[in-house]
Amino acid sequence: MQEFIAVIPARFASSRLPGKPLAEIAGEPMVAHVWRRARESAAARVVVATDDRRVAEALAPCGAEVLLTADDHPSGTDRLAEVAERLGLADDAVLVNVQGDEPLIPPLLIDQVAARLFEDPDASIATLAEPISDVETLFNPNAVKVVRALSGRALYFSRAPIPWDRDAFARRPELLETDAWLRHIGLYAYRAGFLAEYRDWPPSPLERLEQLEQLRALHHGHAIQVALARVVHPAGVDTEEDLARVRELLQRPGGH
Repeated sequence: MQEFIAVIPARFASSRLPGKPLAEIAGEPMVAHVWRRARESAAARVVVATDDRRVAEALAPCGAEVLLTADDHPSGTDRLAEVAERLGLADDAVLVNVQGDEPLIPPLLIDQVAARLFEDPDASIATLAEPISDVETLFNPNAVKVVRALSGRALYFSRAPIPWDRDAFARRPELLETDAWLRHIGLYAYRAGFLAEYRDWPPSPLERLEQLEQLRALHHGHAIQVALARVVHPAGVDTEEDLARVRELLQRPGGH
């Protein structure tokens, strides 16, 4: 595989879990677990991008490369754009955005999303998805759905249950007969040149409606490749309950 850089945006503030990157899990801050997972991938370089020196200090024992970035970025994508510029990356350099609240992220998925972008040289972004097999997930607005073309490129992302089964969904179904629907996984690979363009665009109308920043790329005609995840993507940490679940898993013997 060609070389890529894994970047872990680690914003200190969080509306539901303030100081989330430093939440202790099995004796280490959460962001250290994410960094170790990324280091197990094929990434040539792993950079933690944070807006707070406390995160950098907490990672010092690991020897992690940390870049202090601006504290007013509206999204992790904007933070990656700053990283790409600060590192002086060529337009065709590939960066994988590894969310800082996913201490269970499989390294294989990091490699897979990077490989998918290399496979489609005309795409600006690659991301992942997994089949939806239950009604609750399909109709949950917090679970983002994606529809793909035959080429694997995204046609649209939505919080709504798309595609809409006109006949079967006349009333909300009790079960799904197939797993034809796809849930988007928020793991992205970007080309550095795209990131330089992205940060100068205002939010698009559909992005504002859905509150999904990837729609900004589609609005401007950029292609997004969507691959089916090769392994299960564990849920990240958004709430205290999520944190308790991950702590329990990683504190078990052998719970790496």
